[in-house]
Amino acid sequence: MSSSNSSQAAWLSPLWLIFKSVTRSFTDRRVSLWVALVGLVLALLVTLVWLAGRYEASQFQAELDRDTADAVNDIRSSFSRHVLVVQSMNVRELSPALWKAEVNSLLSQNREWLRVERRDIQGGLISFIDSPLREPVFDAKSRLNEQAEIVQTCLRSKRLNGPAFSRSYFVPQVNGMGLEVMELCLPMLEQGGAIGFTLITYSLQDILASQLGGSYGRRNEVSFIEADGTRLAIHGSLPRAKRLFTATQLLDLPGNTLILRMDGRRAAPDLFPNILPALVTAMSIALVSVLVLLVKDSRRRLKAERDLADALAFRKAMEDSLVTGLRARDLQGRITYVNPAFCQMVGFEAEQLLGKSAPMPYWPPEMVGEYQQRQAVRLAGNAPPREGFESVFVRKDGSRFPVLIFEAPLINLLGQQTGWMSAFLDVSEQRRIEEMSRASQERLQATARLATVGEMASLLSHELNQPLAAISSYANGSLNLLQQAQYPDNDATLRDLHMALERISEQANRAGKVINSVHDFVRRRDQDREIVPVRAIVEAVMPLVQLQAHKLKVRVITQIDERLSPVLCDRTMVEQVLLNLARNGMQAMDHPDCKQRLLTLTVKPAASSLSHGWIEFSVTDVGLGIPPEIAAQLFTPFFTTKSEGMGLGLSLCRTVVEQHGGHLEFAAHAPQGTLFRFTLPTASEV
Repeated sequence: MSSSNSSQAAWLSPLWLIFKSVTRSFTDRRVSLWVALVGLVLALLVTLVWLAGRYEASQFQAELDRDTADAVNDIRSSFSRHVLVVQSMNVRELSPALWKAEVNSLLSQNREWLRVERRDIQGGLISFIDSPLREPVFDAKSRLNEQAEIVQTCLRSKRLNGPAFSRSYFVPQVNGMGLEVMELCLPMLEQGGAIGFTLITYSLQDILASQLGGSYGRRNEVSFIEADGTRLAIHGSLPRAKRLFTATQLLDLPGNTLILRMDGRRAAPDLFPNILPALVTAMSIALVSVLVLLVKDSRRRLKAERDLADALAFRKAMEDSLVTGLRARDLQGRITYVNPAFCQMVGFEAEQLLGKSAPMPYWPPEMVGEYQQRQAVRLAGNAPPREGFESVFVRKDGSRFPVLIFEAPLINLLGQQTGWMSAFLDVSEQRRIEEMSRASQERLQATARLATVGEMASLLSHELNQPLAAISSYANGSLNLLQQAQYPDNDATLRDLHMALERISEQANRAGKVINSVHDFVRRRDQDREIVPVRAIVEAVMPLVQLQAHKLKVRVITQIDERLSPVLCDRTMVEQVLLNLARNGMQAMDHPDCKQRLLTLTVKPAASSLSHGWIEFSVTDVGLGIPPEIAAQLFTPFFTTKSEGMGLGLSLCRTVVEQHGGHLEFAAHAPQGTLFRFTLPTASEV
């Protein structure tokens, strides 16, 4: 029995060993698998937690970056509002009392303002007002130390014709503390030029407190720093936490650049309460979300495609309906786009213009060089003037028309410039309307002058006809008495007396004719015009011109083209125009500084008339010239620089010439003197 048991045990012993070995191997493998699975899960969970922490940190950093950018925008917007308020105050030209009241109100509303000053164009202090919200932070010595910086800032503002900021500087206080301040200078403009400056002193600490204290200072620490990290001003406090996040942003201002730094602390990211369910749930949610997002994205894409098609159709309809020509060019100057209005404007099809480079087919041939130079300046990167500029284009049929051009850079979605976009306005109709308006205005002015002259003519005709008739009668009576008396023929005195009486009678009759001509002229009696040779007009006024020239010691030269045709005019009035201009020229030379007194009367064909249908009369003197302030009022009725004159001579001359269809003008004569010229039509032209 014992032997059988022993033999059975001996037989089972190897099997047990094998089973035990297999069991141990299976157990070890299962444990290894579980360990590997657990390790993999733990690795996944640790990775998820680490990624979550990194994500939370990146989110917080991104939020901090956004807050910093928003803070810079808030500060920049505040500065812009301040600039607009001060510019509005400068434009209104406030009295000192009103300026002081308004500045006090602004200082009460803006705690960051420490001081407002008014300075002259050289930067000198005129007046100032300190903030009522604190004790004055400046004394005369501290402002004297910064005078150079203030003057430099104001000069920069004058050059920019806008606001300019100074560099920040430290102002110590009597309590041992100090402030970091910055200046803003704005020019006070009058007629496009600076006449003074308004200077605002900012406290950097108060800028942070007033602009960022409410929204950013409670959870972050905000400060202005220098490039080396030195803090100029600081606001807020940091909560206790392990991780520190920092964001910086440049605040670019005209004349100065500040660095805004924002610091924030964050605790360590929280672990998930249950990592595995959270992982499964997150993956399930992510899968469902992916499916939902795919569906929404597909719908959004279809909607975006429809919106894009509608936008393109709307844009094409809008561009086709525009009367403004549009043209796009790339950076090499080649045309990449034209709208129908531009094609209609120049007369070329779009296929004939696309891809074209300088010289363009619509450029005038004589201006190709100028236009190429202007295009080279644009392609070099120089921004064109926003107010536009005028140019001249040539249509396909050869006709020319003026255009007003506006150009702007063409920017793509990446913010890169890809070319230039130009807008063209055909201003030919505008120019025609302006010319009609100018002509109408000139006619109205001529009518007004004519009415003034008419009143004076009526008065002169009434008041002078009787004295002139009496003078003529007395002269004729004296001539009759001399003829009836018996005097020796060789008496020279009697002959001179007889000649003088004849001249008195002739001039009295001439004066009467002048008055009647003026009176008839203002009543538009055109039937009195006659065909008169040019030389006859000049010879008629020469005796009177020579008489005054002899008195003033003036040498008179006449230059008459013998080939000139007769003119159709009111002879008496034209003679008075020529006589008046000659007398004015001689009187202009009646000055001790005029050593050489020369008066030139010239008659020649008008330069603007190729067919010689107009005659130009000119009177040139070598006097002192006409000052600009007098030239602006030279043809104004009743304006005169002579003590004995009435100021109607040149006004009447201009009216007479314009009634004949001509034009009266004057210009400076080199090296000195003045040239007056007027035009009259020939009998063939009329």
